[in-house]
Amino acid sequence: MRNRLRTLRAERRWSQADLADRCQVSRQTINAIETERYDPGLPLAFTLAGIFELTIEEIFFPDRADRADRADRADRPDGPAASGTRR
Repeated sequence: MRNRLRTLRAERRWSQADLADRCQVSRQTINAIETERYDPGLPLAFTLAGIFELTIEEIFFPDRADRADRADRADRPDGPAASGTRR
């Protein structure tokens, strides 16, 4: 999942440690989110949105590759569309 976290943090001149303190997580967690190695759970995503006074959708957005891959799987006979289940 892509995100604007690094830009939002830099605009406020906060370090990763500053943002981590505000979120009550480790600096490593903020780094992992910014480098897109970790997708936060909903509680942390809502916390980040609150801190920046934005919606989750204004901070996080799916990779285009993720969307294309999901669409490809849905079109396959053995994909979720075939079984009637949604993701």
